Amino acid sequence: MAATIRDVARACGVHVSTVSRTFSAPNLVNPETRVRVLATAEHLGYRPNRAARALITGRTTNLGLIVADIANPYFPPMIKAAQSQARLRDHHVFIADTDEDPAVEEELVRALATEVDGIVLCSPRMANSAIELLAREVPLVVVNRAVAGVPAVVMDVAHGARQAVDHLADLGHRTLAYLGGPRGSWTNREIRRAAVAAARNRGVSLTVLGPVPPTEVGGAKAAEHVRRSEATGVLAYNDLTAIGLLEALTTLGVDVPGEVSVVGIDDIPLASLVKLTTVATPTAAAGRTAVDMLLQLDAHDRLGRGPGRSSATPHHRTSAQMILPTTLIPRLSTGPAPAPRP
Repeated sequence: MAATIRDVARACGVHVSTVSRTFSAPNLVNPETRVRVLATAEHLGYRPNRAARALITGRTTNLGLIVADIANPYFPPMIKAAQSQARLRDHHVFIADTDEDPAVEEELVRALATEVDGIVLCSPRMANSAIELLAREVPLVVVNRAVAGVPAVVMDVAHGARQAVDHLADLGHRTLAYLGGPRGSWTNREIRRAAVAAARNRGVSLTVLGPVPPTEVGGAKAAEHVRRSEATGVLAYNDLTAIGLLEALTTLGVDVPGEVSVVGIDDIPLASLVKLTTVATPTAAAGRTAVDMLLQLDAHDRLGRGPGRSSATPHHRTSAQMILPTTLIPRLSTGPAPAPRP
């Protein structure tokens, strides 16, 4: 027979309400008592009823994690890290996939809002104005997007793009191309701006191609555009696009990197297998950081409400932003620029 809250209280010599507070509001319990209650609960195998706790505290201890495309190898390390971090904080994670559709994103946020204590929104395609409105309804943290008044975890992809352009320029490439991603992507805009500025600073030309779907198929379909651009060095929006481009160029008889050098962004596991030069982004760190920021935001929100405020009061807003570093990893898909054609 499973242990009950009364069994724990009896074994510890405390009131049932003290055991309840230990799990629902630990900051209100004497530290020594809290440690004793938790140890006894662990020994007896007691697990608090989450549904009952939610009725008392108004909190579910569940979090939402919404990603743009769960089939993209970029997201699984972030998902696993977020789940692990949430479990360490006694929370569970619900995962949803938007298939790169901004309308689906908004629908999912509203659907999850009543079931979770907060949501991590990864690489959203919605307009900033829509995200700002949703952040007033539910605690929200965005990954790979900068939105006024909404906490965010962003990769320093601008620095990564500059590293990529410098790498190609140092190899002697004078004609570059950027193979762009989705129009609604903040990451795409950051990469494009940084790449264009870096090319200008290095005195090389850069043509922006696309947007193309951020998939292998999208990269493959862009191969003919790359050939027509006569670029000898290409920076792609992500690794999947770069890998699709590599495969298609090879099929067309183009030597990589002898005739065209290719750089991706993300450093997904497949990138090392195909020897793709890429810009590594710390996706696992982003998942952990986003969960921590969300729980901190939820704590601020609960403290801000206090006994005299309605649960309908708009949520705590902050412009907190964590910027994570990116690093260029040279591999065999880049090499010296080919000799100029006669």
